[in-house]
Formats: sequence, C-alpha cells, structure tokens
Amino acid sequence: MLQNIPGYQPGTYVIDGSHSNVTFSVRHMMVAKVRGEIEGLEGTIVLGEDPEASTITATVDPSTINTKNADRDTHLRSNDFFAIDEHPEWTFVSTGARAEGDDLFIDGDLMLRGVTQRVSMLVEFGGIGPDTWGNTRAGASARTRIKRSDFGITWNVAIETGGVMLSDDIDVEIEISAIQQAPVTV
Repeated sequence: MLQNIPGYQPGTYVIDGSHSNVTFSVRHMMVAKVRGEIEGLEGTIVLGEDPEASTITATVDPSTINTKNADRDTHLRSNDFFAIDEHPEWTFVSTGARAEGDDLFIDGDLMLRGVTQRVSMLVEFGGIGPDTWGNTRAGASARTRIKRSDFGITWNVAIETGGVMLSDDIDVEIEISAIQQAPVTV
C-alpha cells in the first residue's frame, strides 16, 4: 500500500499552521464529550523515496488550548493538567510508518507534560498536488487515543451518581496541510 500512493512526491514539507489543527475530545460526567482545539501546530515532514522511511517531527503550544470555556482552559493549563509553565511545548517524533491491510499507521514518540509515550496514529492520506499559490501541498488526517494517566495527568473528581468527571481516554484528531520546500542546492 505505501508503495502506491497517487501523486507521491518525496521531499521536505513544512506544516502550514494556518491550515492544520489538533482537536481532542474527552468524556465528561460519564455522559457527554467535551471538545477542544490546540493551535500552534508546527513541524516538518520528510517524505522519503521509500514512503516507509518518511519522518515527521511536530510541536504544538498547549497554552493555545481552547475548549470554549475560559475557566476550564485556565484549569487545563494549570499543574492539575498540562503544567504549561514547566512544559510549554508538546512534541511528536515519528519512529516509522506501516500498513496493516488498507490502513496506514504512523508510530512515534509523543512528549506531553514532560512524559514521552509511544503512540500509533491511524492516517488517512489526502494526497499531494498543486495549490492555488503555485506550491506543492500534501494533506493528511490522523487520529489516535491516548490515556491521560500515561502522561501523569490524574486529576479527577468523583460524581454522586458513580464514576468520575473525566475519562482517562482522550481522542485526538489531527488535520495537516504541508507545503513542499524547494530542494537546497550546494
């Protein structure tokens, strides 16, 4: 599957932060999901001649978290959750790409709140092609599920009806649009 990507063009691509985002959802009060977005996605994707040798390095700024509730966002930035004063950046560094049947996965190390864990992201490759400004652009969607507790985030409150305020599982979705960079000549 990785050998037959339509329009595949090896090269270095820089993530276009104005056309890319990271969103998440977490079960709240055992019955509904709260969603949020983290802005400031930056990074580099190097598509190799062999697609399985490609790499991704990305960062996000957790201070930009937005759940549409200022008090909740302030709490998420605190030491109860993301401790952004001590950990102002989250990173992802890929360690490999693999196909399982028709599914494409990117594996890598996610560092959040000073803790690094291995994650696998299911990727939907959008394609590569020209944009209206004369650039070559690549696009992809990815999703994964992480556990807050794996990153040392354990704050919670028991609720009267049983259970807890927040689930341990967080669903993460990423939309990436990246622009191919001109090759460097020496």
